[in-house]
Amino acid sequence: MPHIIKSKIRTIPHWPKEGVMFRDITTLLKDKEGFNHMIDLLVQRYQDKEIDIIAGIESRGFITGSVLAHRLGLGFVPIRKPGKLPHETVSEEYELEYGKSKIEIHKDAVEKGSRVLLVDDLIATGGTALAACSLLKKLGAEIVECSFIVDLPDLGGKKKLMESGYNVFNLVEFEGE
Repeated sequence: MPHIIKSKIRTIPHWPKEGVMFRDITTLLKDKEGFNHMIDLLVQRYQDKEIDIIAGIESRGFITGSVLAHRLGLGFVPIRKPGKLPHETVSEEYELEYGKSKIEIHKDAVEKGSRVLLVDDLIATGGTALAACSLLKKLGAEIVECSFIVDLPDLGGKKKLMESGYNVFNLVEFEGE
């Protein structure tokens, strides 16, 4: 029942800038029924899929991804902002609305041929998720699916991922709101 999940997500108007409706999942995370229901829905979706490891994008993807990995009996790999990982890394630069950013993963994070579930809290324009997919592919991984709590369809990120050949799943969406 994704409507339960959606009802637990707070909207903060005009943050971080004028005109943006920020979807704050911290209210979902602190709600024991909502959080557990969300994880249960994801476990149901992925328990019978052939997944070797879960990768989560900094920082909210760490929360959902690590709990889901634990529940599925899998390992977890963080995809982080530059300078946060202590060992040798591979990086990917991507475009932001006003400039560029970069994410990194350890070179030994996944084995070649690993079937990876990529997890984050929200898909907006898709830049970060596409960069994360590119990083995983550089390491020889196969992306089983990209999984998000929230999709903002007006920003087109899910469509970009799908057009790039990735399977995409989200629990809820906030369209035109």
